[in-house]
Amino acid sequence: MAPLSVSAADEKRVKGMGFLNNRGTDNFNGRIITVNGKITAAQQRCIAEAAERFGSGEVAFTTRMTIEVPGIPYDKIEEFQQFIAKEGLVTGGTGAKVRPVVSCKGTTCQYGLLDSFALAREIHERFYEGYRQVALPHKFKIAVGGCPNNCVKPDLNDLGIIGQLIPNFDKDTCKGCKKCAIEKNCPVKAAKVVDGVLQIDPAICNHCGRCVEKCPFDAIKDGTYGYKIYIGGRWGKQVAQGRTLRKVFTDKEEALSVIEKTILLFKEQGKAGERLSQTIERLGFENVEAQLLSDEILSRKEEILAASI
Repeated sequence: MAPLSVSAADEKRVKGMGFLNNRGTDNFNGRIITVNGKITAAQQRCIAEAAERFGSGEVAFTTRMTIEVPGIPYDKIEEFQQFIAKEGLVTGGTGAKVRPVVSCKGTTCQYGLLDSFALAREIHERFYEGYRQVALPHKFKIAVGGCPNNCVKPDLNDLGIIGQLIPNFDKDTCKGCKKCAIEKNCPVKAAKVVDGVLQIDPAICNHCGRCVEKCPFDAIKDGTYGYKIYIGGRWGKQVAQGRTLRKVFTDKEEALSVIEKTILLFKEQGKAGERLSQTIERLGFENVEAQLLSDEILSRKEEILAASI
């Protein structure tokens, strides 16, 4: 049977639905969204069966934690979507929009400082699904990291969140031990006993929390959990290192609000075809940071969303 002849217009249309042309053929790779990098056993079985029924029988994993089923004929796309929908699965994740969220396994990792799977799901629902119809100047990628180990490279995404545990140091409790347990356990060497008192260099400390509860005299008995936010990261042909906002957010809703403000700023002030890193470079980081730490842009939310790029 001869392959279908798919027009450029139809190819573009299904790409917006998450079906990318399988190069050199008239078949397509169906991109399935995993929400936060997790799927159930029932969903796995459904995808495997869908791959055998409609595709090549293979399943591929993308770098953004989505799943692709290659080899789907153009005329089977709708049937494929209906088949996976029975297990709550959808396709998508393409275009100049908010892209699927990437998460590390901070929820179960020994170093995790936040419930990364739950936070990624919340971001997915509010900003991937909630902003799915909002056209942006370019793609907008979000990553959630459970700790400063940066396993999912939050600083190389348009916006990245990293879990924090800010040590609550009680200077009066410190004994200035010659063999300080805090100094010994600090992986970035930010802690050091100077003149009989522990000092923690704020320019070096990355709030990994490894020092908490390590002092036998309870000099650091606990800490404050928070969220560090990077903006303007980018990986690809042109690489940009994301920069952190000066504030570590200790309230989740405030951190989520920054995500929304960043998306709104990008839509309003970004130019068509440029990534957020380029928008920040053009506007100036200090200018962008000031807007994100203010709520002024939220007051114009409806106006911004109604405007075209």
